[in-house]
Amino acid sequence: DVQLQASGGGLVQAGGSLRLSCATSGFTRDAITLGWFRQVPGKEREGVSCIRGTDGSTYYADSGKSRFTISRDNTKNTVYLQMNSLQPEDTAVYYCAVSPFGCDWSDLSLFGRWGQGTQVTVSS
Repeated sequence: DVQLQASGGGLVQAGGSLRLSCATSGFTRDAITLGWFRQVPGKEREGVSCIRGTDGSTYYADSGKSRFTISRDNTKNTVYLQMNSLQPEDTAVYYCAVSPFGCDWSDLSLFGRWGQGTQVTVSS
């Protein structure tokens, strides 16, 4: 059974850091495309970062460039999102999701499996 388990969210002050983890299981391929997304109430879910399974290329939304770093540990089947210099506008529920394709987060339907979400709250 394919599963994704997101964790690592919490409450942090502006300027602080968090590292989110997405543990995956049940995949037959060693490397998969995995994206991080976030959503606040009343707004659409948006892509934050993505790591492509074929070659490990990484992608970032403008909101996270230079502050966020996505990485993977294939030995642990886990993808991480290191978030530094967090700001109140980063407050959201963060989700991880996998896709059999590349990192095209303009179409969320390409990401067929989603984790349960982890809350990130940044206080000012």
